[in-house]
Amino acid sequence: MTAVTTDRLIAPHGGTLVDRTGDVPDDLGSHERVTLTSRELSDLDMIAAGALSPLEGFMGKADYDRVVEEMHLASGLPWALPVCLAVDSAPTGDRVALANEAGTPVAVLEVEEVFEYDKEREAESCFRTTDDAHPGVARLFAQKPLYLAGRVTVFERATPAFAELARDPAETRRIFAERGWKRVVGFQTRNPIHRAHEYLTKVALETVDGLLVHPLVGDTKSDDVPVGVRVECYTTLLDGYYPPDRVLLSAFPAAMRYAGPREAVWHAICRKNYGCSHFIVGRDHAGVGEYYGTYDAQLIFDEFEPHELDIEPMFFEHTFWCNVCGSMASTKSCPHGPDDRVFLSGTKVREMLGEGEVPPVEFTRPEVAQVLIDAYRD
Repeated sequence: MTAVTTDRLIAPHGGTLVDRTGDVPDDLGSHERVTLTSRELSDLDMIAAGALSPLEGFMGKADYDRVVEEMHLASGLPWALPVCLAVDSAPTGDRVALANEAGTPVAVLEVEEVFEYDKEREAESCFRTTDDAHPGVARLFAQKPLYLAGRVTVFERATPAFAELARDPAETRRIFAERGWKRVVGFQTRNPIHRAHEYLTKVALETVDGLLVHPLVGDTKSDDVPVGVRVECYTTLLDGYYPPDRVLLSAFPAAMRYAGPREAVWHAICRKNYGCSHFIVGRDHAGVGEYYGTYDAQLIFDEFEPHELDIEPMFFEHTFWCNVCGSMASTKSCPHGPDDRVFLSGTKVREMLGEGEVPPVEFTRPEVAQVLIDAYRD
């Protein structure tokens, strides 16, 4: 059988897809143990799989400082958010075992340095606020006071939330290559896909070879739609309304940071590692509350040199159904006013679903609405 080459695809960030998986060391029992949070475990698994290439472990001070201040690694490569491991104190040995929340060792870290960090500085730079009502800031402020840096070797991968959708970057790249795709657009989502999302993904799909629908399945806020319900919505929509040979559904194992603009850049870089040449950035990408402007997540890409990120962002305005046009549209393409547009707030949609009412077809596909109604009834 001839091996499939992925040479036609975009190169991973930094040029090489990292693989930090390996065997259990013989002296594992002698290592001091560090227990990771669920978010740190998510980062660890993504490092192992190459989703965070070129990172081979948790960041050292030089990388951390430059990322916080300038959105670049010490090497000069663009990078938008810290990927760090918080600890109470410096370990005594030169290697530590990294354990999951049950206390089971899953990896080994080669200790390179331990350093102090300024939580308020990180919050202000990365989240644009020090308000602890922001979920990302609250998590940061609750962290341990030191960062432990070093290369990792993961010998026990995390159990994926949805095994049938769990595809590492090497696998998505192989699938893209097998399908003959070169130009692939990635779509990040943590919500069910309604008509507005469907519209912009299909507009993007008109200009590329394939679409990667890449829902985030790591930690989110407690009031977000549960991940199991979301995945059922995705499969229902894709089965009924997308050409199967042009779309791939796969899980993105990251935890949400709710860092808005910086997270949009980080999400784009991650999708580059999965093989995407393009990435959709809509309004309020990775936002929360009122901390970011509607299109700040698009404007931040102007802070990089042309083609510095390599992956191409695709920017979309807010989209809606226009009763006069009789179609989906945006303010770029529709001259009609708000009274002619179908707009439902999240609160209104939740009220309708809770009462067993199907939102209008101009807002959501009825099959998707039914999945949500069934979930809300439970």
